[in-house]
Amino acid sequence: MTSRVTLPPQPTVPGSQVLAYGAARGDLVVPNEDLIEPINSSDEWIRQRTGIITRTRASTEIGVKDLSLTAAKEAIERSGIELDTLDAIIVSTITFPYQTPSLATLLAGQLGRPDVIAYDISAACAGFAYGIGQADALIRTGSARNVLVIGAEKLSDVVDPTDRSISFLLGDGAGAAIVGPSEEPKIGPTVWGSDGDHWDTIRMTGSLIQFRDGEGPWPTLEQDGRTVFRWAVWHTAKKIREMLEQSALTVEDIDVFVPHQANMRIVDELAKQLGLGEDVVIARDIAETGNTSAASIPLATHRLIEEGAAKSGDVLVQFGFGAGLAYAGQVLILP
Repeated sequence: MTSRVTLPPQPTVPGSQVLAYGAARGDLVVPNEDLIEPINSSDEWIRQRTGIITRTRASTEIGVKDLSLTAAKEAIERSGIELDTLDAIIVSTITFPYQTPSLATLLAGQLGRPDVIAYDISAACAGFAYGIGQADALIRTGSARNVLVIGAEKLSDVVDPTDRSISFLLGDGAGAAIVGPSEEPKIGPTVWGSDGDHWDTIRMTGSLIQFRDGEGPWPTLEQDGRTVFRWAVWHTAKKIREMLEQSALTVEDIDVFVPHQANMRIVDELAKQLGLGEDVVIARDIAETGNTSAASIPLATHRLIEEGAAKSGDVLVQFGFGAGLAYAGQVLILP
């Protein structure tokens, strides 16, 4: 049946690009020695299993909002955009302490852009790459000129110090990126999805309703580590190859590889599975920052840029994976 009205065509933009990054890590450096007694372990055990030497965590008075705001301001300043051209804010977080309103709308007001598109997404460790994919779509369809994407977590709020499956992995921080229009695509197609059959592989120990009703302690994170390791290595490598194919690239085109900083063994095994050359720069921020979930990819990328290991024009492959089991990734041309 033919509609009685005709809607105007949507404006389109050829492509999008990341303009700049910002970062904020927790103010406390926590070495392995501070965590080993509750899990009856050792510094050597943690290093061998995860590659982590220290992790950054935030003091009690520093919240996920504060970390996000610091990272956002740096990204905005470095991007050189006019603030009134910032049309959207997307925040990926699982640790903002309010179910609603969103952290994104709070940040919009504090950044002086209270009327923009603003929303949170819950995709855990895949969240930043989810946000980049959505920012790319908003810009290409003309819905936004510039988009602020933030991955931010204060995972120390949901840590059980006695849990041997995940507690020693986790850190606090926020990473941000400004995504803007480009005359040619500098963000490739997003490959994303989930594996709901493994919904509870990384999980909370209970619900807020159970906690309210006195049926359990404050919910904290736990995981089935072996299942996560096997899934991450084999499933993720396959999806990265698919992502490269969709971007008309091969493994030989990769200059910088930034997987989610879940575990150094996973990072190393992914590099091996993909057959990355010795000249590829591989992010290993987990050694000093820990696993910061949605913040890990932008924090690791920011570090590589600051250290000069990643350069303007480099082909960067990023891929996040985590609770859900949600995953997402893109090929980027670095600003």
